[in-house]
Amino acid sequence: MIPTGFNIIFIFAILISYLLGSIPMGLILTKLMGKGDLRKVGSGNIGATNVMRVGGLRMAAVTWILDMLKAIVAVLIGGSVAGAVFGAWCGFAAIVGHCYPIWLKFHGGKGISSLFGVLLITNPLAFIICGVEWLIVALSSGYSSLGAVVAFCLMPILGFVISFQMGWPFLAIALLCLWRHRENIKRLFSGTESKIEWKWKK
Repeated sequence: MIPTGFNIIFIFAILISYLLGSIPMGLILTKLMGKGDLRKVGSGNIGATNVMRVGGLRMAAVTWILDMLKAIVAVLIGGSVAGAVFGAWCGFAAIVGHCYPIWLKFHGGKGISSLFGVLLITNPLAFIICGVEWLIVALSSGYSSLGAVVAFCLMPILGFVISFQMGWPFLAIALLCLWRHRENIKRLFSGTESKIEWKWKK
């Protein structure tokens, strides 16, 4: 159950989760690899898709895994404090941090990789369902964002199937990620969305 009251431990867990999510893994990685400031190239986003544009698929995969790990650690922290549902809320806090990082004046990524981290540690079956869906849609259409949007729509359904309590943090995550992808959705409807550039190395 979601804990009631304002126990300092719960607040601390949420805060730590947010700060974990705020670590800009893609930006740090591309700078370390000599690819420059990720915010000034491609789409300007700090997520794995933009990393792939400047550093190739391998660097994007490392970024994706690191962004997933942020959310996984957050869920584990929350789960150790008050169970799986609170863990999912801490995962939500990590995704908020990823999207609105305090270190980058609240200009961050779009949350998809961290979302998959929450799914993996919370319910591996939901992770597989959304992962397979994303691969099928992204590979067949060429649009990573389309696969992501479908996953966002699936996530709350899967959450409520798991349990009524788990549905709410899953819904919150899905709505946040849909909001962060609002420009992508507009471009999908207008036919101006960029397709994925599958480049192993750059």
